[in-house]
Amino acid sequence: IMTNLEKYNAIFCDVFNVSVDALDDDFCKENVDGWDSIKQFSLTTAIEDEFDLLLDPEGMIAFTSYEGGKKILVKNGIGL
Repeated sequence: IMTNLEKYNAIFCDVFNVSVDALDDDFCKENVDGWDSIKQFSLTTAIEDEFDLLLDPEGMIAFTSYEGGKKILVKNGIGL
């Protein structure tokens, strides 16, 4: 059984086609080639599906980094 953090990491790895080693504090929209609106939509949709969430538009727009996404999940009651 995967932990929530493992599920979260797997989504990032899948959407951005990276290994889990790439996921760190610097993994963000500004630093990742190809992080565009389509990838962001894919990411937030996968997060919503996996964790049975409905992010508000503000939450979707704010989902611009690996670390920031963790904070959004915690704010929505998902323990990591």
